[in-house]
Amino acid sequence: MSNYEKIKEHIAREEMVARAIVVHAPEGAAIGAEMLVYPDGRTDGSLGSAQLDQGAVAKTLELMQRTGSKTYPIETPAGQYEVFVDVFPPPPTLLVFGAVHIAIPLVKFAKECGFRTRVIDGRQKFLTKERFPEADELIEAWPDEIVEQNVKIDANTYIVILTHDEKFDGPALDVSLPSPARYIGAIGSKTTTANRNERLRKAGVSAKDIARIHGPIGIPIGAKEPAEIAISIMAEVLAVKYGFDRPKE
Repeated sequence: MSNYEKIKEHIAREEMVARAIVVHAPEGAAIGAEMLVYPDGRTDGSLGSAQLDQGAVAKTLELMQRTGSKTYPIETPAGQYEVFVDVFPPPPTLLVFGAVHIAIPLVKFAKECGFRTRVIDGRQKFLTKERFPEADELIEAWPDEIVEQNVKIDANTYIVILTHDEKFDGPALDVSLPSPARYIGAIGSKTTTANRNERLRKAGVSAKDIARIHGPIGIPIGAKEPAEIAISIMAEVLAVKYGFDRPKE
């Protein structure tokens, strides 16, 4: 089976895979060798030497953290190579806690950006296809119930907490923080965020886990209306996805 066919199979199974191919080599060395690289560091094939393979795997695993494609120079005892790496990720998932007004445009924008979208809320009257026609899945549950419902949260999941209520955002964070989610954002003002973080500290949550929470959520653009706030949130999600996130001042 060719690498092209293998990549197609992995995409169909929604499994991340990357292809590394030699595009420049020292004089006398061949170009065009390729191998597949998986998120756990396994490989299929070889670029021609152990040193080149090791260098390419290290760069590929690094690129998998933000996806995309890039050409890397890799130095070996035989000279410098250039390896083009192309990552084929499964669709990212945006998991939204709270079927509130902001969630409606946020889900729409996320779908336009290629995300699978899931909205979670225990209030059936707000969780409807009429309000969220673009959502891939509407999950009627409270935050602390999603584990029982086998809602998948992995490193390709981006979590947005819009409940605006300690009774709900607390359990949502309890579920989110131990997970490998790529992004966790919680709505609220600077004061709300500071109070939330203090409650978490008193509850024994580590500083490292608290630092994972993007709050106040979204890139600061002065947004006021639901659609504007949704744009600021989506912009921050994409910044994290592509490795351009910057700490807030």
